[in-house]
Amino acid sequence: MGTIEVTVSEIGAAGARDARIRLVAADGAPLPAFDAGAHIDVVLPHGLMRQYSLVNGPSDRDAYEICVRRAADSRGASTWIHDTLRVGQALGISAPRCAFALDEAARYVLIAGGIGVTPLISMARALSAQGKPFDFHFYGRSEDDVPYLDVLREGFASGRVFIHLGAQGQRLRDALPDALAVPDADALVYVCGPGGFMDHLKAQSIAAGWQPSQIRSEAFAASAHTGPTDADGTFEVELKSSGKIFIVPADRTIAAVLGDAQIEMSLSCEQGICGSCLTGVVSGRVDHRDEVQSVEEKDAHSHIAICCSRALSPRIVLDL
Repeated sequence: MGTIEVTVSEIGAAGARDARIRLVAADGAPLPAFDAGAHIDVVLPHGLMRQYSLVNGPSDRDAYEICVRRAADSRGASTWIHDTLRVGQALGISAPRCAFALDEAARYVLIAGGIGVTPLISMARALSAQGKPFDFHFYGRSEDDVPYLDVLREGFASGRVFIHLGAQGQRLRDALPDALAVPDADALVYVCGPGGFMDHLKAQSIAAGWQPSQIRSEAFAASAHTGPTDADGTFEVELKSSGKIFIVPADRTIAAVLGDAQIEMSLSCEQGICGSCLTGVVSGRVDHRDEVQSVEEKDAHSHIAICCSRALSPRIVLDL
């Protein structure tokens, strides 16, 4: 899929460490449609590419809005955006992709930690437009740590907003939100934030009686186990279209091996968090290491994130 040329139309503050950025199509046309929870790839100078969730609601196609937190351990992207990006600057982006979509439910519980609030604001806007009920819980250290504090305080037409601040003793580790105290078979829970935050919420919710299939999450960073390790073994990858077989050694990914062979494939984050490289599995079992697929999807072994996941079987046949 080709790159969409956009222009930075607005830059503002969404929090003490967060920059709110509006992007419009260079030709002035409406941008491609998207679902709440979607993200885009943003192509930055020097070959950097990063994924950012869309904050605006799906009905707003005049611009895409993203939010970028200045990261202390930045590999260059957030620092460049905060210090160098200016209104009027041209950028390239991908079309939106959504691996964190809203499924049908009677009601919703949205729970965000830190910058994980961004896709959930888009969801809240979409749900309000449809008149669907939801509770929105945000967890942060202090008011300065709340991106889009003004939006959350303003609230949403069909949802209730609760802001929990650690500085005031309101931490997730002390108690689950009231909305999760009693399991509701007709509800879905969407959570986004740091890995430890999401792991704790999922574990406590399941212990309270919620089904794992009711809890949906999206990661902003890869888990520590996504890359090849010394304990990984060698396996074979066969391509369905040609029958060609490739050896994937312990220290390389499927994507790296296929890339060396000039095999056409889709890649973006290369960390298992965006879903761009999910590839169909014809046969074989997968050692899943992505943060995109649900437990049920992983159990089906029907798709593999070739940027990070590996094979549990001696050979895996891909739909390539």
